[in-house]
Formats: sequence, C-alpha cells, structure tokens
Amino acid sequence: MPALASPARPVAADVFAYAAGQIRSAAAELAPGAVVCLGARTASVTTYVRRVRIGDEELFAKLSFLGVSLVSLLRGTCGDWGAVRARQSAYVATPGSLLEREAAQLWLLRRESALRVPAVVHHGQGVLFTEAVTGPTLEELIVQQPALTAELLGKVMGELDEGLSRPGVVRGLERIAIGERAIDAVFARKFNGLSGPVYMRLAGDVAEDIAAVVARLRRLRFAEPSDGVMHVTFGDLKPEHVFFPDGPSGRPVFLDPGLARGRAGTDEAKLLSRVLLLLLVSAPPYGTARGVADGIAEFVATRTLGMERGARQAWLRQLGLLWLMDTTNILTTYVTAPPGLMLPDLGDSTRRSAGGVLRVLDRVTSLLEAGTEPGTMWRLALAEVVSEAVR
Repeated sequence: MPALASPARPVAADVFAYAAGQIRSAAAELAPGAVVCLGARTASVTTYVRRVRIGDEELFAKLSFLGVSLVSLLRGTCGDWGAVRARQSAYVATPGSLLEREAAQLWLLRRESALRVPAVVHHGQGVLFTEAVTGPTLEELIVQQPALTAELLGKVMGELDEGLSRPGVVRGLERIAIGERAIDAVFARKFNGLSGPVYMRLAGDVAEDIAAVVARLRRLRFAEPSDGVMHVTFGDLKPEHVFFPDGPSGRPVFLDPGLARGRAGTDEAKLLSRVLLLLLVSAPPYGTARGVADGIAEFVATRTLGMERGARQAWLRQLGLLWLMDTTNILTTYVTAPPGLMLPDLGDSTRRSAGGVLRVLDRVTSLLEAGTEPGTMWRLALAEVVSEAVR
C-alpha cells in the first residue's frame, strides 16, 4: 500500500456510478433483454454491493476495485480516478482476481463441504452475482436472544469444523485461497512502516491511543501451531454475514467466504471481535450485555474442552491476540473512512464510541503483554467489555 494518498483522489460519486454501470452491463450479459432494476446498496467499507432484480430474480451483485477496500480506493492509495479505471479493466481480465476466487470458493463449498452458502449465478465483467439470502443474521439473533449466544456460536463453528475439514475442500483450496483477509495479514498491512503513519495522521483525536495499542500488539508474538499445520479457515466470518433463514433452530447460511490456511482461533476471533464491538458501541441494556458475555464465556470454554492445560492456554492467548488485532483493524478503518463512503450502522456507532473501544483495547492488551494467565485474561476482558458497554 502506498504511503501517501494521491492528491487527485477518486470521488465517491464517480466510483459508485461506475460500479452501478458495470452491474447493469454484467446483468445484460447474464440475461439479455431482461429488465434490470438496481436495488438498495449494502453499506460496506470493502466492496460495492447492492441488491438487483434481473427479470423476476432477486440477486446480490458485488464488485471489487483492484482487490482493495473502498476505504483505500477513496483515500487515493491506487491513484486518481483515471488511473483506477484503467487498472480496473486490466484487473478484472486477469486470472485470480478477488471475486473470481470468491466465486470459485462458493462453488467449492457447495460441491465439497455440505455448508449452506449462496449459489453463484454469474461472474462476469468483474461482477459477482449470487442468490439473495433472507432471514435473521447471527448478529441480530444474539442481540435479540442473548441466552442463545453460546448455542448459536457453537452451531456456527460446529458446521465449519465439519465442512472445512473435508478432503475435497482442503485439496481444492490451493489456487483459490484468499489469504489477504486474514486478521494478522490485515494488521500487518495497515500498521507497517509505510501505511501505519498515514492511518495515525487520519485518526484525529484517537491517534495516540490507537498507536499505543498497535505498538503493544506488535510486540506480542503468535505461537507456532503445535502440529505444524495451518488449518483451513473461513477467513471473513462476520456475524452479520451468517444468516438463519429457518430461524435459530435451523442451519446457518454463510456469505462472503475468504477461505485460506490460517491460525487456530481465526474464525472464532472474528466472530467474537464483531459481537463484542457491537456491545461496546450500541449501549445495550445490562441484561443483554451480561447475557452475551456469559454466552461467549461458555462458548470459549466449550471450544477448549479436552485440551491439555498448555494447549488450552496457548489457544486462549492466541484467540485473545487475534480478537484484539481484528478490533483494532476495523476500528481504524471506521475512524479514518473518507467522506462519501456509506458506513454500516456498526461503523457509524464505532466512530462515535471510539474512545470507549480504545479503553477496552488498552486494558486488555496490557493484560496480554503482562503475561496474565489466558483464562483469567478472558474473564477480565469480558468484564471490561460489559462495564464499558453499559457505562
């Protein structure tokens, strides 16, 4: 990522108009002569996503610019709009683009894993069309029914444990992995010696606090996997992208895969990071915050059942480190987002509540750096989240 933004940054209106045009063009390629109606955009900091009706079929359409986030694009890290358009044409024609790999992963999962994922309807002109999925999300169910937190998280991870370990998935992943979405990979890109100072300059009043947390996290180290193997992870497991079309008793549907070989605890950390962030920024009633935190504690305890003491402590420490990195990643993205970019509700709330989130990050990274016993660290961390969420 270049160190400085271009002085002639792309304008959001131009970027989004181009994306809408590409969706219309790709839809015409998919269904010549059909009536195409573009629906609501989905707020996103990564890709351009919106509903689209093609004839009588409701779909989701997604477009990625150069494989980078919309935040980076609109900040000018890929050049001005003319340069971006020229490079985009070449990018979508190059094998291995981000959405080409995502489409291949969805096909792989439907064929080999038995996981429920959306069907790929078409991928062309850099646009990925998938079937629409409806129903409550994992995020919504946890907020509405905190007592189900442990059960729902366990159901999601149970499906992934079984589906992602199947030989066909492991064999088929090699050429279509999306390793760039891994938590530690994102952290390394954001806070390296080039782009890190740029983020700090854009972070305003919270820059110093973010820098302190980042410095602490960079001093910490991951343990090597005990078996020498990096296991297949879903990679971008956000609770708002896990749907329960048949309600909480049914099987989940997983959107937006980012399959890659990754560290133990990666998927659990992404889920917990986003759920805990939601608690921190949404001012929930005490009962909700306490219920969700207790459910997370039960879920984490269940994930470590049967582990020897040393393995359990290593797993819990790594889970904590990945959680803290992911929350730092997304917090920094939201507080430095350029104007004109439609943020999800969580993004707007995080910008307003950044100080509280950073207080928790500061306290828990300090516990981790001090070598606090990992089980104790998690107990104290969840207590910090609840206290901050309801203050």
